[in-house]
Amino acid sequence: MQVRYILPAALVMLGSAGPVLASSCTDQIATIERRLDSVGAEKVTGKEPAGGPTSSHSAKALDQPPAGKPTDPSTTASAGGVSEARDLIKKARAQDKAGDTKACEDTMTQVKEKAGALP
Repeated sequence: MQVRYILPAALVMLGSAGPVLASSCTDQIATIERRLDSVGAEKVTGKEPAGGPTSSHSAKALDQPPAGKPTDPSTTASAGGVSEARDLIKKARAQDKAGDTKACEDTMTQVKEKAGALP
């Protein structure tokens, strides 16, 4: 009789294991990489990203970057900042791969600060 109870319990445990989900840091890395490979980043750096600029292909995406400057001048994007952001993304990816989510998220905060407000 005990066998009847062990099998369902084992099946429930197997079903709850499921696939490993991507971390929030993995998602942040992917999002920021798309921004760093965008037409806006190309305008700031003067260089087209390897493989060409990306597009979100979203119906909500703007055809043109918004006009004007950021209200906070410290968020203005620069070629050097974009380059530093790319280097920090490599560090964040290694931290994420090692399972150090907190360090990865801290590094991604630095990435966003370095990248600035891209057009």
